Amino acid sequence: MTSYLLAIDQGTTSSRAILFRPDTSIAAQAQQEFPQHFPSSGWVEHEARDLWETTLATCRAAMEQTGAKAADIAAIGITNQRETTVVWDRKTGAAIYRAIVWQDRRTAELCARLKAEGHEPLVSARTGLILDPYFSGTKIGWILDHVPGARARAERGELAFGTVDSWLLWHLTGGAVHATDATNAARTLLFNIHTGEWDDELLALLRVPRSMLPVVRDSSADFGTTLPELLGGGIRICGIAGDQQAATVGQACFQPGMIKSTYGTGCFALLNTGTTAVTSKNKLLTTIAYQLDGKRTYALEGSIFVAGAAVQWLRDGLGIIKASAESEALAEAADPAQQVYLVPAFVGLGAPHWNPDVRGALFGLTRGTGRAEIALAALESVCYQTADLLDAMHADWAEAGGNGAPTVLRVDGGMVASNFAMQRLSDLLAAPVDRPVVRETTALGAAYLAGLHAGVLPKPQRFADRWRLDRRFTPILEPVLRETKLAGWRDAVRRLTMP
Repeated sequence: MTSYLLAIDQGTTSSRAILFRPDTSIAAQAQQEFPQHFPSSGWVEHEARDLWETTLATCRAAMEQTGAKAADIAAIGITNQRETTVVWDRKTGAAIYRAIVWQDRRTAELCARLKAEGHEPLVSARTGLILDPYFSGTKIGWILDHVPGARARAERGELAFGTVDSWLLWHLTGGAVHATDATNAARTLLFNIHTGEWDDELLALLRVPRSMLPVVRDSSADFGTTLPELLGGGIRICGIAGDQQAATVGQACFQPGMIKSTYGTGCFALLNTGTTAVTSKNKLLTTIAYQLDGKRTYALEGSIFVAGAAVQWLRDGLGIIKASAESEALAEAADPAQQVYLVPAFVGLGAPHWNPDVRGALFGLTRGTGRAEIALAALESVCYQTADLLDAMHADWAEAGGNGAPTVLRVDGGMVASNFAMQRLSDLLAAPVDRPVVRETTALGAAYLAGLHAGVLPKPQRFADRWRLDRRFTPILEPVLRETKLAGWRDAVRRLTMP
């Protein structure tokens, strides 16, 4: 029987499992949503147990759809929501506090204090990141300081920390493996992306005991074997990457200068910079795109906190649509004479602004503004934010000696199903936007990393030959109108962020 690759895609609002055939076509998939918890303003949490239980359930469901047995699966790859932080008891495997989600802003005051004390240059030089609540390091410290006895237990080696990949790996292997890959480690504020090691000085700064940390491995490597009783037999786990890095791999962005942008709850654009860790002068992040055979490939990354979440807000917050898919038709019906701007800073602004304190706002409202105009503003907000990111990326890449000219953007994620949104994205970028045939690129990247180590899939450049275009969107908006719309967006952001 044909061997499958099982991709676990553990996201912010749901867990999914996808069975890929060796030709990368999808044989089966299953998905389960889980509750979000918002205990205070700017706080976002998950029950860590929900992440594990929905992951296991979807793996079983995907296998049942095809009748696949454990022996039919060559390997498992894991991709995950990054920065989300879990701390658990090494003996029981139980989390000592809810998972603190990447969107959570509770440590903003600590980050501001560390900046004021002058620590950010050191942090940025070692990690490629900035001091922001987005990342895992300050979340770990918060848990240790707010769960009674946790810090003392951590110092005694009784507690383990992990991003979601490590949490799932621990349970898949019955606690036999406490590991992560370089892409996830690079998002913690604790990992030196130049040496490839946990950094003692950063651990001391954020007061995180080294004993809590997982072993860091390549993105395509041996991560152990599942407990036989979980999936009907032991299955090798051979690939791990954070979701945005996995999408970069799934989009076959293996050449320096290639860019992909993923539109899920947030939006994340990565530009492959090869073996050079480019330092941004435009508030972008320097991160690890993937690590293979001990060699790190770097990327510039821009992170937008609210993309698909803006459409969810139309549905759940305002109630002006019943399903996310309705936003496209509604936006197409908007009055083009109105210029309404939504700055969706519901949890602050990400790159290239990095302002955790501002909150969202609507600009340009008139008596004629209705549901359609607000829906259009929500979709366009994602495009404007992407334009900000790519402008910053091109400037940094050109400064580093790369090609700074507009380039093709490869896109993936739930929002790319909207032809209207992708056309508007191309219009506002004044650049081509390529949507692939296989849109599950995050899961595909995880499957590829697993298949590479398992010997089922070929080396990166041969894998890149399999990438197929579904549709290319090219700009059709008049340049004058494009500049007018972008100027209005910049003015809205300026008004929201000015002192």
